[in-house]
Amino acid sequence: MEYKADHVPMNTRTYPYQGLKEDDQSTVITVVPNVPPVRDHLPWSIFNFFYMNFCCLGFVALVFSVKSRDRKVVGDVEGAQHYASTARALNIAIAVLASLAVVIAIVTTLVIVINAK
Repeated sequence: MEYKADHVPMNTRTYPYQGLKEDDQSTVITVVPNVPPVRDHLPWSIFNFFYMNFCCLGFVALVFSVKSRDRKVVGDVEGAQHYASTARALNIAIAVLASLAVVIAIVTTLVIVINAK
């Protein structure tokens, strides 16, 4: 028995409980193109929203992360990557600004305590 190259059955023998003839049996495998996963940075945005919400940038990063996840679910990879890169940039900016604010607060407190003595 010959098969076409694009229709090769996975199992060529029939079982007694299958009432199919050998000619009726076929298996179709759909191959989806390999698309790299899009990182939406949602956990990072949630952390920044609750703990490091500097000038409400944490909320904006969270919105872009959710938009990225929505685009990913719909199948729009390009839109998801665009929103994800914006969320990533905002999360980096939040981390830098919040870290600088903490360092400035510590240095200011030390200067005030040292000058008070």
